Amino acid sequence: PPILGGEPPSAMEDAAAAIGAEPIEAKPTSEVDPAPPADVADAFAAAGEAQTAMHVQSLPIRAYLDTTVVPVLLDGMSALVKERPPNPVEWLAAYLVKNNPQGPSKPPAAG
Repeated sequence: PPILGGEPPSAMEDAAAAIGAEPIEAKPTSEVDPAPPADVADAFAAAGEAQTAMHVQSLPIRAYLDTTVVPVLLDGMSALVKERPPNPVEWLAAYLVKNNPQGPSKPPAAG
């Protein structure tokens, strides 16, 4: 027999009926569980970042540079030609450090 509003049963409904399972009714959107707590979302974000970092490390040389260095380097070189400072290498180095998309690096551990 049709389960939902006169529609023919789906393969899942047929399988459920064959084993004697009860159909599952969809909940209205207002009854759906709320978003996970912030700590769970933070954990998922951290896991995604770690996975991305591992993926980037395994890229071929050109793809690695295109993904990690080239975008900020091109931005820096564009700003460099507009600025035309007296010491362009030092200026570009400072630009790259200031605009590093990964943020400031951690100082090496004292040993």
